Amino acid sequence: MSLKQKLQEDLKSSMKNKDAIKKSVITLIRSSIKQYEVDNRVELQDDEIVDLIAKQLKQTRDSREEFAKAGRDDLVSKAEAEIEVLKEYLPQQLSEEELNEIVISTISEVGATSMKDMKKIMTSIMPKVKGRADGKLINELVKKNLQ
Repeated sequence: MSLKQKLQEDLKSSMKNKDAIKKSVITLIRSSIKQYEVDNRVELQDDEIVDLIAKQLKQTRDSREEFAKAGRDDLVSKAEAEIEVLKEYLPQQLSEEELNEIVISTISEVGATSMKDMKKIMTSIMPKVKGRADGKLINELVKKNLQ
């Protein structure tokens, strides 16, 4: 079953179960997919849909942080519920230890020695962890390992 079909089936079940958060998240994902397809006149494949979902996850995490800074606990909890739904459609996320191993091996692969090599490292790492890790966390691990 393709990811689009899974989203369609999950949308139906969330409507039957009256799961408002899951329904709204799936609707948002499906509208993002449709918008991208119409704008670019293409049919998205599963790996491209994963990229869109990962982007949406990043935006939701950023929103959650802003809500927390503003003291809006109601919106923080809603954002956390949305994050859990989004994670269902992404590949299994890598643990921090697994990511750290990838970062260390990539640093040695590209021969990086300082922060000046950050772009080279990130360019090499991101295809390896596509959809399975947050770029912000990877960036922090690279900085930690280069010091």
